[in-house]
Amino acid sequence: MAIELDTTSFTSDARIRVVGVGGGGGNAVRTMIARGLDGVEFIAANTDRQALMNNPAGIKLQLGKDATRGLGAGADPSKGRASVEESIDDVYDALQGSDMIFVTAGMGGGTGTGAAPVIARVGRELGALVVGIVTKPFAYESKRRMSIAENGIKDLREHVDALIVIPNQRILTVVDKDVTFANALAMVDTVLYNATKGIADIISGVGYVNVDFADVRTVMAGMGDALMGIGTAGGEHRAIEAAQNALNSPILEGMSIYGAQGLLVNITGGQSMTMFEVSEAVSAIEKAAGDEVNLIHGVVIDESMEDEISITVVATGFRRQDEKKVIPVSSSIMSTPIIEIVRTAPEPDAMPDTYRPAATVQSPTILQGATDEVDVNDVNVPAYIRRQRENEQRLQAGVPRQELPSSGSVPIVQPDANQAVGGYQPPIRKVSGGSSNQPAFLRKIMD
Repeated sequence: MAIELDTTSFTSDARIRVVGVGGGGGNAVRTMIARGLDGVEFIAANTDRQALMNNPAGIKLQLGKDATRGLGAGADPSKGRASVEESIDDVYDALQGSDMIFVTAGMGGGTGTGAAPVIARVGRELGALVVGIVTKPFAYESKRRMSIAENGIKDLREHVDALIVIPNQRILTVVDKDVTFANALAMVDTVLYNATKGIADIISGVGYVNVDFADVRTVMAGMGDALMGIGTAGGEHRAIEAAQNALNSPILEGMSIYGAQGLLVNITGGQSMTMFEVSEAVSAIEKAAGDEVNLIHGVVIDESMEDEISITVVATGFRRQDEKKVIPVSSSIMSTPIIEIVRTAPEPDAMPDTYRPAATVQSPTILQGATDEVDVNDVNVPAYIRRQRENEQRLQAGVPRQELPSSGSVPIVQPDANQAVGGYQPPIRKVSGGSSNQPAFLRKIMD
């Protein structure tokens, strides 16, 4: 039997388990344990026996003893998948009785990418609420690794209730250039820790405002893609600033939470945190998501926060049957209400005539070279075509252009000669009301 059971008791009626799959998932579990994440049970699952034995998780699950002989999957997701299928009975035994399961992994390798979707599938088959929290590789880690990660995420998405994807590359936007490599990787694990803690604290019984597990299931079950933002602030306006920082978190990659169907909000602060601050923060987040969102929140008092407030926002429901999409928005659009943008334009009646746009008129298309067989006396042919053919005939015959008889005519005003291009003044044509050569609509006007 490859399972070692931990007899640690839990303070919450809901049994929550965190499964770290592969090397990246194992590191995340290590960080969560070191930082004292309470109310959850930890499982490390790996094909690498040495890494597994060094993990502090209470339950250690070796995958694919025969497939990999404890040496790892060699960055091959198919080996990771084969390994977990070999150990599928152990996976069922380890997850039995779970109410909620977090599956965390670093995507792009072999074990995490290949085994995480299978472990998530087992969790859902056992009736647990399954949330995936995974990372994507840094940009420098090769296109092949990124492609493997994308395929793994696509597979995992089919087997979880909600999926949070954290791009490692975004970490580089919030760290100083002098930060060490080890510390940068530690920040990735910290983000995974915050995501898990933000959700687990709401239902684990450690907060002042707790939520029934059934409520959390309602908000997260079958919701598909999720977004997570974390914000911290101190000072006079710390609550609203923490909320804004969470909504503008680099992890969100410029995405808006507007249109989310569910929101989980965790607000953590010291003893000085007021009811007004909690209300202010929750209201701001709800406004950003829209009136139709189902929002639940928890409040945790943590003395170590001192003057700061930290807010974790998890928005769900972006990939359901209606395929709601997350839309990138710029800060300039977010900061200006749409109705104010509309009112910045002058009302039509107040607009000066000199600035009123003219109606767009599409000019007729003249087909050059198509007038050879036009009868200039045929009134059924448009006048501009007959005039074009008449001018061509006169030019060919060397006859200067003539004016029509002036009897009963109405002059058509032409531009002044000095305004004409090249000093050319078009001849003045006169329209005779009684001429049968003119179009019918002109003859009717003259009549």
